[in-house]
Amino acid sequence: MGLNTKKIDHIGIAVKSIDDKLRLYRDILGLKISNVEELKDRGLKVCFLNIGDSKLEFLEPISDNSEVSKFLEKRGEGVHHIAFYVDDIEKVVKNCEKSGFKVVSGIERGAEGKRVAFLHPKSTGGVLIELVEDNEAKE
Repeated sequence: MGLNTKKIDHIGIAVKSIDDKLRLYRDILGLKISNVEELKDRGLKVCFLNIGDSKLEFLEPISDNSEVSKFLEKRGEGVHHIAFYVDDIEKVVKNCEKSGFKVVSGIERGAEGKRVAFLHPKSTGGVLIELVEDNEAKE
């Protein structure tokens, strides 16, 4: 009943300021920005940096009630989630639910227009897991 996981799509990092973090990751380590966008409905600005076949995603709150505001307040900056690339997100979510893993809010559109779902950290050993299906996987 494997999840058909292909790779780690990205590692999400909660930050107070994307620009401050780019000084290290872009300017010194030489990572290239692949996308920056605002997800206003989620109160976030996100920035993806390419690293091999995966990415780092910086998550900066643009509102006080963003998805990462509470995280930053409680834990400070740091790793927020690990995202796995999957072929068929509906199948994976269904298998997760059958196996007792709590899906946070169902399947929705995330950054870069990709379909995503999150598994609650209380059901995954303390790690917020994001499942990511690329648009092209369903075309």
